[in-house]
Amino acid sequence: MPPNSTDESNGNLKVTQTTEYSREYSKQDAEPVNYTKKWNEFKYFISQLKWFNIILLTTLHLAFVWAVIAFPWLQRGRLILWHAFFFHLTAFGVGAGAHRLWCHRTYKAKFPLRVLLMLCYTTAGHNPLFYWVRDHRVHHKFTDTDADPHNSTRGFFFSHIGWLFMKKHPDVLRKGKEIDMSDLWEDPVIRFHQKYFIPLTLTLGFIIPAIVPPLVWGQDWFWSIISSAVGRYVFVLNFTWMVNSAAHMWGTKPFDNSISPTENRLVSMFCFGEGWHNYHHTFPWDYKAAELKYAGYNGSSFFIELFGKLGWAYDLKSASPELVKKVVLKAGDGSHLVWGKEVPESEEDKIPKATKQ
Repeated sequence: MPPNSTDESNGNLKVTQTTEYSREYSKQDAEPVNYTKKWNEFKYFISQLKWFNIILLTTLHLAFVWAVIAFPWLQRGRLILWHAFFFHLTAFGVGAGAHRLWCHRTYKAKFPLRVLLMLCYTTAGHNPLFYWVRDHRVHHKFTDTDADPHNSTRGFFFSHIGWLFMKKHPDVLRKGKEIDMSDLWEDPVIRFHQKYFIPLTLTLGFIIPAIVPPLVWGQDWFWSIISSAVGRYVFVLNFTWMVNSAAHMWGTKPFDNSISPTENRLVSMFCFGEGWHNYHHTFPWDYKAAELKYAGYNGSSFFIELFGKLGWAYDLKSASPELVKKVVLKAGDGSHLVWGKEVPESEEDKIPKATKQ
């Protein structure tokens, strides 16, 4: 009954008394902040930063922003085409070479093709092939754990570029030593790249891309150097990193809904088909790294098959349509264009699970 209201049974006026509650604070609520602990955590964080990488990559990206704004786009058409050509060489070396050949052994390549792939990879200006392959194998075996070099659960920035700003987590170092890399050391092409990494990278990654335009068609040296050392290089770095970040966060999961990698069309478009990441992490041994041969723009698959016809690439591995269908129906998120539907509970036990890495 509301306060100051009339009781209909006897007409008497009743006043409801409001009870006041007092809030008591415990000693725990008033516990002082442990500034010593926070200071030690801050000092540890600072000690883990790699300042050379931070300064270098930050400077490169600031220069890239300036170059994009100041670059005379309409007057440098041939220079743009030149770097587009070089970008394709780089994507072929990273995607078909470092990734699909040396990391996952999705096909075999004869000596001339391995040399070509090594040279194309070198134009990217990435780490030595041996370290690139080791980190990627660790990434696949321990995806999104502390042992993953670019653990996507630590956020977009970390998985994109932040992991290069910090020393590796102890688990990454420990698990990295457990990865079998003997197959790489047996390859003379890998040993050659490791031995001459610095001169090869400087020559193929920066000097040749910058000097060819001025020497061949009289391009001005300034924009030729800037577009090579800054423009193309930063562009290549970021689209490579997008596979580690964006393709682990945004997109569909038609093949395995239990893992973080996704199907990201935009990343695939710029990375020669490397963005069909849900498929790739489900079938890492498939040379296509995608369900369809040329899904989006899967340039690496096209070149692998081209060299297969020349006899330089052979033993191409691929998941059968039957296996793909079983996996989609068993573990997918329902977004598959053909088999994206729920499976009756009575049928689920009949579908075997695919082996994943």
